[in-house]
Amino acid sequence: MELPADLPNRSFPRLIQNEATTEIPVHLLFRDEGGPAPARSSPTAPAAPVRPAVVGSRRGGPDEPSRPRRRVPAPARPAPGADPGLVERPARTLPGAAGVLAGACGAAGCVLTSWWAGVLPPLAVEALRLPSVTGAGLGLPQWAAYAGAGALGLLGFGGLARGRTGRAWVLQRFGRYRGTVRRGGLLWVNPLVPRRRIDVRLRHWRSEPLPAADADGVALRVAVLVVWRVRDTARAALGVDDHEGYLRDCVEAALARVTVRAAGGARQTAEAAGEALTRLVAREAEPVGIEVFSVRPARVVYDPEVAGAMHRRSVAALDARDRAGALTSVVDSVEDTVTRLTMRGLVDLDAGERKVLVRDLTVAFCAGRRETIP
Repeated sequence: MELPADLPNRSFPRLIQNEATTEIPVHLLFRDEGGPAPARSSPTAPAAPVRPAVVGSRRGGPDEPSRPRRRVPAPARPAPGADPGLVERPARTLPGAAGVLAGACGAAGCVLTSWWAGVLPPLAVEALRLPSVTGAGLGLPQWAAYAGAGALGLLGFGGLARGRTGRAWVLQRFGRYRGTVRRGGLLWVNPLVPRRRIDVRLRHWRSEPLPAADADGVALRVAVLVVWRVRDTARAALGVDDHEGYLRDCVEAALARVTVRAAGGARQTAEAAGEALTRLVAREAEPVGIEVFSVRPARVVYDPEVAGAMHRRSVAALDARDRAGALTSVVDSVEDTVTRLTMRGLVDLDAGERKVLVRDLTVAFCAGRRETIP
C-alpha cells in the first residue's frame, strides 16, 4: 500500500466518531511510534511499517483510566463433614401488618355473611349502620362465604408472631428445611409450617466436673467454662438431635486428649491447655453450626478416689521443701557468724574449736527457729 507524498499536509476526515470513543484521524492509524511519517523522496521508496492503532473500547476512550473490576466474593464452603445442602438461609415472611389486615378482612367477611344470611342480631345491625334486608338464609353460598372468610381470618391471625433479637425460628415443612427467621418485631409466618425456636445469643456454659488426667496419669475432675453461640441454625437444629449435648460430648472428648495440670501448676501450662481445648472443641463443633470462642478449665481437683493420697503427697512435699529451706537458712547464718567473728579477730579458733562453735550455733539457731514457727 503506497501513501501520497503530501500526507502530513492534507486534512483527513474523521474515521471513528461516536459517543463512546475518541475521534481518531485516518493518518494516525498508519503512524509509526517515532513520530509523523517523513515525506517520501521517490515513489519507489519502501513504505513505512504499518502498525495498527489501538482504538478505545465502547466503554471509554484510550485516555480514560481503567476502572477496577469488582470482585465477587466466593460462596462460603460448607464445613467438612457437614451436609452441603443444609445451610442457613432466610425464610419468607411478611410484616405483621399484613397478617392483621388479612385477619380483619376475614372477620369483616364473617360479619357481612351473617348480615347477608339474616342471622346478624338487630342490635349489631344498628351498631354497624347496615341497611335492613330480608335474610337469604343459610344456604350453600352463605356457608361457602363463611368458610372463605374464616380461613382468611385464621391464616391472618394464626400466622402472627413476635420475633425477638437473639432468638431465631427454624421452619420445616414435610420434613424439609424451609429457612430461618432472625428478624425482630411483629411478623407473619405461615402458620402451616412448624417452627423450632433456637437461642443464637452468645452463651456461657459451665460444665459439671468431667473426668481428665494429668501428665502422670493421675485422675482429675475438671470443670470447664465454654463461651459459644449458634452460628448456623439449620445445622444446629437439623444436623444433630441436641446441639447442646453434642457440644458437651465434644468437651469430654477434648479433655480426654489434652493434659491438664492440677491446681498450683504453672500459668503458662494452664493457658496452653485452654488453647488446645479451644482448638479441638471448635474444630469438632464447626460442622454442626456451633462457633466456640474459648474453652478454659475453671476448676481442677483430684478424683475423690485419689484425693486423699495426693493430699498427703502434697503435704509431704511442702514439708520437705520447708525443711530444706530452713536448713539452708540456718547454715547460711552459722557461716556468716563464724566468718565475722574470725575476720574481726574476736576469737582465735583451731579446727576443733571451730567445729564445736559451728555445732553450738547450729543447735541454737534451729531451736530458735522452731520456737518462732507456730
